[in-house]
Amino acid sequence: MKVNMKLILLIVTALLLSVALIACSNDSDSDSDSDSAAGSEANGSETNDDSTNDNANTDVEEKVLKVAFNQPESHPQYKAMEALGEKFAERTNGAYKIEMYPNELLGAQRETIELVQSDTIAMSIVAGSLMENFNPDFTVFNLPYVYDSKDHQMKVLNDEDITGDLFKSTEGQGMLVMGAFHGGIRNVYNNKQPINTPEDLAGLKIRIMESDTNIQMMQLMGGVGTPMGQGEVYTAIQSGVLEGGENNELIYADLNHVEVAGYYSYTQHLMIPDYLIISAELFNGMSEEHQQIFKEELVAAIDLEVKLWDEGVEAAKIRAEEAGGVFNDVDISIFQEAVAPLIKEKVVGETAEELYRKVREAAAN
Repeated sequence: MKVNMKLILLIVTALLLSVALIACSNDSDSDSDSDSAAGSEANGSETNDDSTNDNANTDVEEKVLKVAFNQPESHPQYKAMEALGEKFAERTNGAYKIEMYPNELLGAQRETIELVQSDTIAMSIVAGSLMENFNPDFTVFNLPYVYDSKDHQMKVLNDEDITGDLFKSTEGQGMLVMGAFHGGIRNVYNNKQPINTPEDLAGLKIRIMESDTNIQMMQLMGGVGTPMGQGEVYTAIQSGVLEGGENNELIYADLNHVEVAGYYSYTQHLMIPDYLIISAELFNGMSEEHQQIFKEELVAAIDLEVKLWDEGVEAAKIRAEEAGGVFNDVDISIFQEAVAPLIKEKVVGETAEELYRKVREAAAN
């Protein structure tokens, strides 16, 4: 049989071409799989990075708010601020931590006001009389017999319609007044006798807070007002430099003034509030949500402080009586009449007159 060589060559050529095409196809598929795997690995890495970033964004950086306080940890205002701190941290998911510094660890009240103004510390609790230096209209809330009772005082001071503009008036000086705590009802105590009339105070040197208003007040009440630091009062009475002081029952018992001045008379002449001031820069830097939470928790803290204060007064009276103190009720109308000229002198200007009118109207409602 004659073999057709031309036909055999064509068949072999076709087979070789088929093998070549199959090999190229396999190489192409292999390259595609490798590219796909590399792409998947790259996308997976990006996904993990995004996930890590999301988790990092959920972490909240805690901001520590230092609060200056001039009384011990047992004080109702300290306990109320601790409660505020716990709730504020909880409701802001740990964005803020309030740290209290009692016993003047950050300085005396006047010094801590400056620290708040400069945003060096966050807050301080200060006596109402000190705020007169920044706006004289604060004087209205520090006058003798301006309030009829503790409830009247708290109703007035935390009514934004009455105090709102005044509390914001110091913003340009670097601070805001956020609210007012009850600071007790101040009464006269001495080492001579119960006090029932201005005549009973005649010639008695009574320690008062440093203020021209308080000096005038004590003079009208019959005594001799003597400004002095609180830490010096015990020794001053003991040595005869003073005959007594004027303050609330907590101070009288806790500072052992009962030991050197056994007669405590309920003249009820002053109810000076304690204000919580805050750095304006700090507060204005908070979100609106956090500002609102802070305000709400401060209202709750003020209510708690009043409750704790009432309990503290009862306990203080028991301690003082056990130490020999004698408590004396007084017809305060005699002293109210005696200090009336001072009120007329201090309530000056349209704003002050309007504030005083609102305070007195609130007593009747």
